[in-house]
Amino acid sequence: MTDTPVEDTVPDVSAIHPAAGRRAPKLIALAIVAAIFVVFPLVVTDPSTTSIAVFALVFMVAASAWNMFSGYSGYLALGHAVFFGCGGYAVALAARDWHVAGGWAVFGLLPFGGLVAGLIAIPVGLIALRTRRHTFVVVTIAIFFIFQLAAFNLGFTEGTSGITLPFAPFSAANYNTPFYYVGLVILVGTLLVSWVVRRSRFGLQLLAIRDDEDRALSLGVPTWAFKMTAFVVSAALVGMIGGVYGYYVTYVYPQFVVDPLVGLSMVLMAFLGGTGTIAGPVLGALLLEPTQLELAYFAGSARLYLVLYAAVFLAVILFLPRGVIPSIAERLEARRSAA
Repeated sequence: MTDTPVEDTVPDVSAIHPAAGRRAPKLIALAIVAAIFVVFPLVVTDPSTTSIAVFALVFMVAASAWNMFSGYSGYLALGHAVFFGCGGYAVALAARDWHVAGGWAVFGLLPFGGLVAGLIAIPVGLIALRTRRHTFVVVTIAIFFIFQLAAFNLGFTEGTSGITLPFAPFSAANYNTPFYYVGLVILVGTLLVSWVVRRSRFGLQLLAIRDDEDRALSLGVPTWAFKMTAFVVSAALVGMIGGVYGYYVTYVYPQFVVDPLVGLSMVLMAFLGGTGTIAGPVLGALLLEPTQLELAYFAGSARLYLVLYAAVFLAVILFLPRGVIPSIAERLEARRSAA
């Protein structure tokens, strides 16, 4: 009997499972990206840079949450700024009426902001989700303007005066750091929820709705209930990060939190990175939000930055219509097939 070398008896896992060989580089890249996000405020201490990072995290969460409904179901929602503002107002009113002192205690109100936004999404969804795609877009725009007018005119919102939140008593040198890490935790939670939804039966049925809703309905998919569930979850996550935004800027005004530019930014960021993907909205927000802030700084007096912002989006639509991540993935797959 001849001895067989041990290494010859160990099967090649990558040969048996080709996906395993491709998964390892993705996991390594994910770990590197996560490490960069964690150490960023510890390495970069410039307040203006960390402030941009906080705003970028806010819109990473908002765009990812928007994508969880619109990207997976194919229903283009243009009124998610309603839930962003509702979360901000809920946290501000709770902090004021419950006499919550500034500091970490205000962050404990963020789930309440998400709950309020999710509850408001139920009657909104009962109305909007009775319609189909193009009509749904128009309905969400109309609902947005109704809520914006309400925010300007209702008494408890204080109208144009707005509501001031407690000032966070963090040190001046590291004032942005707590907001950064809270936003990062919410981002991780949002991405985990998005990943679970994407890989679950629920997510597959949302994608079936996106591809052909009538066929999905004929196959027994409860399309309205699935759309409603995704809509409420998406709204709740947007409401939570709206509370972070309001607390960070220390005030909640209708013109800032119930702003069409907020809802439009979510859509543009998701489209830039790639709708229906998990990492696409994150990449889109990472690219667009700092760009928007820089354009606003250099050309904000006449709101010219909005024209430049729109030009960036038009360039993306023309040259990368499916978004950055799907386009890159297609090209890599084409090269791999050719090789």
